[in-house]
Amino acid sequence: MERLASFSNDPFDKPPCRGCSSYLTEPYVKCAECGPPPFLLCLQCFTRGFEYKKHQSDHTYEIMTSDFPVLDPNWTAQEEMALLEAVMDCGFGNWQDVANQMCTKSKEECEKHYMKHFINNPLFASTLLNLKQAEEAQHNETAIPFHPADDPPRPTFDSLLSRDMAGYMPARADFVEEFDNYAEWDLRDIDFVEDDSDILHALKIAVVDIYHSRLKERQRRKKIIRDHGLINLRKFQILERRYPKEVQDLYETMRRFARILGPVEHDKFIESHALEFELRREIKRLQEYRAAGITNFCSARTYDHLKKTRDEERLKRTMLSEVLQYIQDSSACQQWLSRQADIDSGLSPTVPVPSNSGRRSAPPLNLTGLPGTEKLNEKEKELCQMVRLVPGAYLEYKAALVNECNKQGGLRLAQARALIKIDVNKTRKIYDFLIREGYITKA
Repeated sequence: MERLASFSNDPFDKPPCRGCSSYLTEPYVKCAECGPPPFLLCLQCFTRGFEYKKHQSDHTYEIMTSDFPVLDPNWTAQEEMALLEAVMDCGFGNWQDVANQMCTKSKEECEKHYMKHFINNPLFASTLLNLKQAEEAQHNETAIPFHPADDPPRPTFDSLLSRDMAGYMPARADFVEEFDNYAEWDLRDIDFVEDDSDILHALKIAVVDIYHSRLKERQRRKKIIRDHGLINLRKFQILERRYPKEVQDLYETMRRFARILGPVEHDKFIESHALEFELRREIKRLQEYRAAGITNFCSARTYDHLKKTRDEERLKRTMLSEVLQYIQDSSACQQWLSRQADIDSGLSPTVPVPSNSGRRSAPPLNLTGLPGTEKLNEKEKELCQMVRLVPGAYLEYKAALVNECNKQGGLRLAQARALIKIDVNKTRKIYDFLIREGYITKA
């Protein structure tokens, strides 16, 4: 019981941390070489290597925690102490209040455990546990004590991430600028007085009712944002990009119906279509094997390897036919080789490639009526017209490149091409435009 005496639910029962004088909460660290009195440190001071008088940061130490079984494999030492304190506070037999105070066990579990280990059986006989059973229960049956993650994140004010989160303040669950932010202005001059006429009084009541409806709309929008996890935009985009391109298009189309289905039903719908796509792709792959006369997976692996080799050789032949166009013109050939060297090194090619084909360039893309056009500025619209890229795809590629640049501290052209995987010339133009406008920086 002396060992259990140090494990109490009340942090004020423990001595303070010797480093920062804060009240200790489990788990905390006890120096095995200093004392008495015991030299206790919180985890923050321990990780900083706090030293005081004879205590050094390289001393041996013990992790003090009550997350171990004592009398029952399913009850930790902390729960045992909490049960005894609850019985002391609420009285023997008042099991419902005891369970409410403990919060982790039911009324029946508290009564059964207390009667078994503290009333009907001697204490010393009940402590003779099977050590192997206790060890297995500790590793297999005890739940992992997960801690809540820092989600949504808490960025500094006026940072890029804060602007991406629309000024969301996690500590208050509010935004810097709410939806319909000036709704309260309509109430600032309203004052209910006794000599108001019935019509004026009814008019003021109507204004207040309108204000309440605007508040309900504000809360409805905040609830949609919270339920669907739209605050942490970066995490939302990462989860979306894990789907194949076809499922991402469906995700974008069905996003407008998410608030009708609800977050769980919407995710199930998207996951079911993602599974359907994977099954269709697997069926197509198996049909390709069957058409090639392959009947076992060992031969299928050989087939995939040979197919990959053939594709690489075909790509090399394509590059060879391209350079043969300029073989008669040494200057054009040199320009093409310089351009390929820039591409291989991850640089933006500076040498234009002459065209011998005589084909007319495609006309600019007409953006009228295309989804997402209203989200573009004039320069972005001009870029989409010249490279013939729909606004929705451009916004997706822009978000992916900006997020990758923020994570890496810079972005190279080769990384951009590996990330969005479209025509290399379009990727280069998008990459150069984003650098020129200051959205991303070179690595």
